[in-house]
Amino acid sequence: MSEATAEFVDVLIVGAGVSGVGAAHHLQRRAPGKSYMILEARDGMGGTWDLFRYPGIRSDSDMHTFGYAFKPWEDGKVFADGPAIRNYVKETADESGITPHIRFKHRVLSSNWNSRTARWEVEAKRTDTGERVRVECRFLMMCSGYYRYDHGHVVHWEGEKDFAGDIIHPQHWREDFDYSGKKVVIIGSGATAVTLVPAMADKAGHVTMLQRSPTYIAPRPSVDPVANFLRKILPRKAAYSATRIKNVLISIIFFEIAQRWPGWVKNQVHKYIRDELGEDYDIDKHFTPKYNPWDERFCAAPDGDFFQSLKKGEASVVTDHIERFTKTGIQLKSGEHIEADLIIPATGLEMLLAGGMAMQVDGREVSPPETISYRGMMLSQLPNLALAFGYTNASWTLKIDLTCERVCRLLNHMDAKGYDYCVPEPPAGIETQPLLNLQSGYIKRAEPHLPRQGTEPPWRTYQNYIQDMLAIRYGKLEDGALQFYRKSDEGASAPRELAAAE
Repeated sequence: MSEATAEFVDVLIVGAGVSGVGAAHHLQRRAPGKSYMILEARDGMGGTWDLFRYPGIRSDSDMHTFGYAFKPWEDGKVFADGPAIRNYVKETADESGITPHIRFKHRVLSSNWNSRTARWEVEAKRTDTGERVRVECRFLMMCSGYYRYDHGHVVHWEGEKDFAGDIIHPQHWREDFDYSGKKVVIIGSGATAVTLVPAMADKAGHVTMLQRSPTYIAPRPSVDPVANFLRKILPRKAAYSATRIKNVLISIIFFEIAQRWPGWVKNQVHKYIRDELGEDYDIDKHFTPKYNPWDERFCAAPDGDFFQSLKKGEASVVTDHIERFTKTGIQLKSGEHIEADLIIPATGLEMLLAGGMAMQVDGREVSPPETISYRGMMLSQLPNLALAFGYTNASWTLKIDLTCERVCRLLNHMDAKGYDYCVPEPPAGIETQPLLNLQSGYIKRAEPHLPRQGTEPPWRTYQNYIQDMLAIRYGKLEDGALQFYRKSDEGASAPRELAAAE
């Protein structure tokens, strides 16, 4: 750690995106006596929604559940675009007095828990001046998302340098880039590709989505008539809450149906696509994944916009493997050649826990795969640290709200009982499994670098909002798994699990 003079706050939040701003609001409301600071590496707030600027960037979760519980989403769009979400986050921060607490252009580098002082010692670097900054805090909240911001997952193909056109990864899209009339090939079949196709189709010469294997794409209405009706007859907050409850229940029911009767869900998806594209379209080849529904996330197509682009002939889907890039496009292993002026490798994200911050406890490095997740929000070995990690099968913010509530409960409980810190301590010999149960490529690639989870609660993550709400919002804090310590406790200079490891 640098010897520079350290500032102290009760709670340090890393990241000024949806999660970080939400955490600050909860702190102000539920633990109003706590001082806090937000460190943000970028020069603006919004996180993901400030970073991604590619055509059509939008949420693939409905905004009545993706929005904050405490601030009604009133834009009217079910699936909001990136700028609208960015403005929503900024408006929340400005209205709540959060903005002055944000230190922009501060990239967190490392953190060390000092058991003697019961504080986190965090070192950051100013991206504008290179100055090192040190902050100490009682509690550390990591709200920096789950993937690398400097680059996405990069795949290299033979002949890339031969291609005479442009290659732009969605994560590095140039907003001033003009693709009018160009032949565009989008490599990938995930949410980014499904978003890009209809967004670019009306302006580009033609858009081809080149996929190695299909994914599930489901239409979703872009307007919620029930939400609009409720806004007419109920106060704004009551209407918003009622819509949230409705949409939470629908998402849970749909997920459970997909898990129990995957064949039926698959047939319903196929029926819609067949009705849209006709009996002659090769649905088995282009829209029949090898996995069951919700083994990976569904891709949303608002009002079926993706399929409308195919019907109009503005876009097409090719399912094949790439042999090499050529000067004028992409040569496929089947022998087909796709002409292109612009290639967009929408090949996914590269996951990165805690923004890549190095974590230590009393000078000993703690590697994430050595830790076990507790209630999907804390990690064994790491005292007074919470990780904002949302749902994989529902809106991200639903879990973030619960996590922030629990942190505030913990802070107030420790104050009331005279505790200095808490740390999850799993039982010896606990059986573990991967943290995330989806089979998506970016998750499988990151699996060796992520924390583990147990097979039973509280070490297992439910991925179910109602179950989590009951356990996190109302469950006991001193549940036997989360241990509480005072600095004066004998032998409490290091958490039990770490002391045993040493």
